Amino acid sequence: MLDLPTILLLLPVALVLQVVMSYIRNPVRKIPAAHPLAPFTSLWISWIRWRKIENATLKDAHDRLGPIVCLGPEEISVNCVKGGIRDVYAGGFEKRDPKSGYNWYGFFTNFGNDNMFSTGLNKPHSARKRMLSNIYSKSVVTASPVLQAQVSAILYERLLPRLAAICERAEGVLEAGSLISASTMDIVTSYIFGLKAGSNLLGNPEECAWFLDLYKSRHGWTFWPQEYPRLTSFLKKYLGINMSPPWVADANAEIETWTKKMCDGAAEVMQQDNIKTEETPSVYVQLSTAVRKDAEKNDLGTVDLKPVVASEVLDHLAAGFDTSAITLTYVVHELSTHKDIQTRLQEELRTLSPRLVASSSPALPDPKDVDALPVLHAIIWETLRLHSAIPGPQPRFTPPHGCQLGPRGDYLVPGGVRVSASAGILHQNEQVYERASEWRPERWLHLEKVGEEKRKDMESRWFWAFGSGGRMCVGSHLAVYQMKYIVAALYSSYSTTIVNDIGIEQSDAYTAPPKGNKLMIRLGELKM
Repeated sequence: MLDLPTILLLLPVALVLQVVMSYIRNPVRKIPAAHPLAPFTSLWISWIRWRKIENATLKDAHDRLGPIVCLGPEEISVNCVKGGIRDVYAGGFEKRDPKSGYNWYGFFTNFGNDNMFSTGLNKPHSARKRMLSNIYSKSVVTASPVLQAQVSAILYERLLPRLAAICERAEGVLEAGSLISASTMDIVTSYIFGLKAGSNLLGNPEECAWFLDLYKSRHGWTFWPQEYPRLTSFLKKYLGINMSPPWVADANAEIETWTKKMCDGAAEVMQQDNIKTEETPSVYVQLSTAVRKDAEKNDLGTVDLKPVVASEVLDHLAAGFDTSAITLTYVVHELSTHKDIQTRLQEELRTLSPRLVASSSPALPDPKDVDALPVLHAIIWETLRLHSAIPGPQPRFTPPHGCQLGPRGDYLVPGGVRVSASAGILHQNEQVYERASEWRPERWLHLEKVGEEKRKDMESRWFWAFGSGGRMCVGSHLAVYQMKYIVAALYSSYSTTIVNDIGIEQSDAYTAPPKGNKLMIRLGELKM
């Protein structure tokens, strides 16, 4: 029998041998490693994430090593279409690890319930998506008289009067990010809950400041509950150690309460006999009806469905307002520093009929006319490309039987390996987007000259602002709709210049607002 000193001596040797044997047996070791430690331990990439330098680190790794990079013994990053995003995202790889059950997106549950975004398996996701995809389709969004009435009210009765007041009282100086956030939140919540039950942050700056303070206070505290949820739960439950400060949970609770109030308001509107067009809670009606029918079909009549619906709509309003607001903040910044393009946009907006300017008899230009404006479209698309609101990795897990990844199927990847692509890196491909680090809307204005294959690369294969496959952003058409109308409303009446853009650089994070969380601009009234 071995004595204790011998056991203590052999134990580290055994551990080293285990690591070496695991490395030898693991096919992932053949993939170029982002760091010498990556094939042996996940601690390196965890350290990178904890330091909030993941996006920059992955960009550097792909620049050095190519389209497939090893980040850990069971994790890789892909930056290619064939053998990359086409296989992983269009191929239906799950969000949940088939071996451990780990789901990186579980962090995004609300009210103790999964939503379409947070659910780990494709089957329940598809069932929920079928309930909602129609109401968010481009054909429905573009033709919706309800949405048009809501956007008309928000632009003409809230945004344009607010801009006029700023010009009168503050010499045209404003913080663009918060005003844009108020605009996107009001539009998104009006489509979900109706104009009456939705938010009015444009009309209530104090409530807007309160909400944005709550929302942003949680940023920077996602690492532990997202990367190590079981450890985080164990430490809190058994040792009383909380890996995030108490105000994060308090903020989440207040945001849920705020959302529930809008849910209750929409439910009250649904009980009324005569509902005004703009007060129709389009998404809430469709979702709550579909959830109730699904519960009846599966004999779940006693289950409280309100938290299920509330979780879903909270995810929609959070994603819908925040990502669009980030994009529009960079639209305003870029236009304010590219006066020639701003002037070109303003000239194009003058062709709208009716024009989107303050009027005693306001009328909204047709959504199809706004959508068809080439310069406006190019500005939005180029900003989505260069300043992706969500530039960070989108994790999936390889299927149990494994797969081949790489442009030529170069690497065998076993099952249960975490694999991700990043919009912020895909959009920097110089072979697809020449001078990719520059904001050049003109690249989208002459696509007929670049050839069919190059056009497909630019518009769909490598353009990943809304993801791809069955899990791509369900609200993308609403996002584009509201962004185009907000930009059109602003630049039909005003010019913008920079007052202070310190901290405008994007955060290195999954969702990436400006580091400084503000952009000070000055409005200049245009001659009508």
